[in-house]
Amino acid sequence: MIIIKSSAELEKMRAAGRIVAETLALLESQIGPGVTTAELNRMAEKECQRQGAKPAFKGYGGFPYAICSSPNDRVVHGFANNTPLQEGDILSIDFGVLYKGFFGDSAITVAVGKLDEETQRLVTATRESLERAIEQTVPNGRLSDISHAVQSWVEPKGFSVVREFVGHGIGRNLHEAPQIPNYGQAGQGPRLKTGMTLAIEPMINAGVPGVKVLEDGWTAVTQDGKRSAHFEHTVAITDNGPEILTRV
Repeated sequence: MIIIKSSAELEKMRAAGRIVAETLALLESQIGPGVTTAELNRMAEKECQRQGAKPAFKGYGGFPYAICSSPNDRVVHGFANNTPLQEGDILSIDFGVLYKGFFGDSAITVAVGKLDEETQRLVTATRESLERAIEQTVPNGRLSDISHAVQSWVEPKGFSVVREFVGHGIGRNLHEAPQIPNYGQAGQGPRLKTGMTLAIEPMINAGVPGVKVLEDGWTAVTQDGKRSAHFEHTVAITDNGPEILTRV
């Protein structure tokens, strides 16, 4: 069942989303050659403490970090470590908080210095696909309109959609119904309604869509070793269209 949020619940989700957005903006401002994801993880934890929020991912199913930090061919759920980032890398950071009983969840992919043309195309297309998907989050639309918007934007550009991981509903729980694939035909699935809150998150590969999980049981990497990008926002459906809760 897809849970409809009240006005009071949406106000709490706005507060959670604001903390997520502000924290990701802080982390993005610190990313550069020589920085480690372990340092970024500590920054995120410190910011959560300052804001009175709880990192949503740390301890979730046993995940050990506040952020999912996934460079280059890492798709999602990467572990923070002490390896310095290098010029030309990309780094996706997925981050969420629990604040006053409600979750916010967002992801960004950040360039470390100057990118090669193909990687820049990948990052741009993935970011744009999220914006196209968000445009579909309107009352009386269909859930698969979101999915189709992502796939139809990135595949003509030569990129592929990860199948194994999907977006999701969000609210009092980090993962709620419905699941939101990033591929599929338009016009299918449940009708979208005012008060629904969705975490929409395209994960797009430069090469083949397949992924594999490393021995840590969490880190997903591309099967062919090519790069992957990831963007995400928590979005509320309103009578006036989509409201992005994780954008400052």
